[in-house]
Formats: sequence, structure tokens, C-alpha cells
Amino acid sequence: MKKLITLLALLVSAGATAQTLYFPPTVGNTWDTISPLSLGWCPDKIDTLLNYLEDRNSKAFILLKDGKIVIEKYFGTFTQDSVWYWASAGKTITSFMTGIAQQENYLSINDTTSDYLGQGWTSCTTAQEEKITVKHQLSMTSGLDDSGDPHCTLNTCLNYLTDAGTRWAYHNAPYTLLDGVIENATGQTLNAYTTQKLKIPTGMTGNFYPSGYNNVFVSKPRSMARFGLLILNNGNWNGNQVMTDATYFNEMVNTSQALNESYGYLWWLNGKSSYRLPGLQFEFQGSLNPNAPDDMFAAMGKNGQFLNVVPSMNLVFIRMGNAPSDDEVPFTINDTIWQKLNDVMCNVSAVSSLNEVKQLKVFPNPAQSFFTVEWPQQNFLLEITDVAGRIIYSEQTINGKKQIDCSPFSNGVYFVKAANEKNDFNQKIIINSSE
Repeated sequence: MKKLITLLALLVSAGATAQTLYFPPTVGNTWDTISPLSLGWCPDKIDTLLNYLEDRNSKAFILLKDGKIVIEKYFGTFTQDSVWYWASAGKTITSFMTGIAQQENYLSINDTTSDYLGQGWTSCTTAQEEKITVKHQLSMTSGLDDSGDPHCTLNTCLNYLTDAGTRWAYHNAPYTLLDGVIENATGQTLNAYTTQKLKIPTGMTGNFYPSGYNNVFVSKPRSMARFGLLILNNGNWNGNQVMTDATYFNEMVNTSQALNESYGYLWWLNGKSSYRLPGLQFEFQGSLNPNAPDDMFAAMGKNGQFLNVVPSMNLVFIRMGNAPSDDEVPFTINDTIWQKLNDVMCNVSAVSSLNEVKQLKVFPNPAQSFFTVEWPQQNFLLEITDVAGRIIYSEQTINGKKQIDCSPFSNGVYFVKAANEKNDFNQKIIINSSE
């Protein structure tokens, strides 16, 4: 951009507070740490958090801030090198790999699922089956009847209930069959494709293993943390843009349909006005995890396998373990972890930070000619980056408001960061300039 050099100079002179993410090497076991005390947190509250996790049958807990490990704890005989299953939290890997397959032109999520699984993969009529797309599998809106065995992937188990896209239900079987979609589209096994496109670029280990009708991802805890760090950085690992399909990434971690605001493409979303839960056809009002930041999104699995990502705080945490409750996906423990974690992050002032990020406005979004960044009563450093993490605009903003001309930007997804001496917050902006 024509103002890039000048704006970068302004960035340096302004003394930006925005943190650069740390990434551990892809080979070896090195991972930098940072102490809670150096972050201004309250170390004396950590034992309460860890005791709670231990009492709830946890095996591993890792907390990352700016990519560095703040807390890493293993319980009982479980160690850093032990492996554990992700359960339904592994759905998010399948979602990510579907996006990779789309960016490589192996498939489109708007394609009919029958294009990859063949006609007759359900017991529906041809007309009913042809309405089901890959996107419906990703968003849990296949319209197939989940009242029987929700895991059964045989065509005799997959019966018509309503047209695809008209009902949200947490139905495991259509999701599981995404594995076949990816394999038939790419000509590779799911494990081989995941190794090539995800594990090698990030240093993750682990594999999908068959378990009944399901394929379950199993790995060491740090591999789950690595995946969270990749997602926190918008699919970019230390400068390597693993997922280049920015539109898909944005759709993946935002509301995917109008039936359940709190569900993306196999990711759970916080901060929405309502949510639906597995096994129920009831809409609950309010946010999924009230104690967590509104911009948190999460991979959640049976027996409390959790991966939480919070862009506004540059924070990731994972929890692995045995069942803390009998729920299919125990949301309550995730929220209680946040309650305890907020006490640990005492000087972060989570409530104050959440109030400030809610005041941060980026509008209109999508934008065509101009968009405005507004943070009332705040002087802040404004920074705009592309999906590769390159800074393309930066300016010290006074009096809390700045209008940005879209004409220098190509159409696509960008990330707006507003930072002051206390906090920095990120929001996505989609630019779709008129011709």
C-alpha cells in the first residue's frame, strides 16, 4: 500500500501494545512459557482452578497467552506424552480439512453430498437426498432423522425427516460421513490428508481411529493446543498461511445458519443471543458460556474435551479428561472453568475488558466504500492486517473514531485490531467493494 512505510513508522513511534504470537518449533518439544505473575495475574488463584479440574476427572489442562504456555498441568498418572481422545472436539479438525479440500478445488461445500458418497447413501428419495449438501453436514442441518442411533452411518439409519436446511439437530452420522466426502474428493485417506496439510505444517501429532461408526482423533494434549494456536491466528502458523480460503475460515467460526446462532461449521460459538444443545429441540436464550468472553469459540466433545479460542485476549485453553457429568457435551464445566480462570486473570479485569470490547464497533460489515472503527472515549492504535498476518494499515487514532477508505484494499477478509495501554481487541471485517 502506498502509505505502508509511513504507517509502519507511525506504528513504531506509537509504541504498539499489540502482542506478536509465539509459535513453538514444529519439530521437538520446545515451547516457551510465561509466568502468570508477569502478566499481572493472581497466582494464588491457580490452585483453586486446578483443584476444580482435578475433582472433575481432568487429565490435562493447558493455557496459552500470546502463544506461550502460562499453565500446563497433568493429573494422576497422565503425562505430557500421554495420548487422549478428542471425542466431538475432533469435529473441528474435520471442518478445517473440509476447508482445505475446498481451497484446493477438490470440492465445494455447496456441492451435493451425493457427488462424493454416491446416490443412495441415505434411505431418502433421490429428490430428498439431492437437497443435502456438504454445508448441511458441516452445520448440522441435514434434515435426516436423528431419533434412532445418531451415530449409525448405514443408509438404513439415515431417514428423511424434513428438507435439508430447515432443522438443526446435533446428528453425528452426517458429520462422520464428511470423512468419506474428503477421502473421495481428494483421493487420500483422511489421516494421510490431515498429516500432509495440517500436522506437518504445525507440528501436530495424532490420528483418527475408528470407534464403532465414528472416527475419533487421538493425540497428546499439546497437539490440541497447537491446533488452537493455529485457529487463533486465522489458519496461519508462524507466517505459513495453512488455510488460504479466508471466506471459509470466517464462515467456519461464525454462525452458519439461522436455526442455531451458536453453531458454525462444527465449532460452538459464544456470545450469541440464543443456543440449541445436542439431543434437544429447544432454543435457550442467552449466551452459551456466560462467564467466557463473547468472542470465544470452542471445540467441545463428550466427557469434557474442550478447546477454547479467544481472539480478543490472544488466549487458548484445552482440557482433556474423563466425564465430569453425564451430558453428551458438558457445557457447564466449560463455563465453570471460565469462572475460575477469570479469578486467575485478576488484573486482566475480564468484566471490564468484555465491556470495552462490546463498545468496540466496526461498521458496516461487510463494507464497500468505507467502514468506521469506533471505540468510545478511547485513544487507540488502529491496525489492519490481511489473512496472512501482514500489517497493511496502522495509525494512532485520537478521540475514539476513524473512518477507513476501502479503495486501497482488495476484496476479502481483514482483521481490525484496536489497542491501548491496557488491552487489545480484534474483529474481522469483510470488504466487498462495489465495481
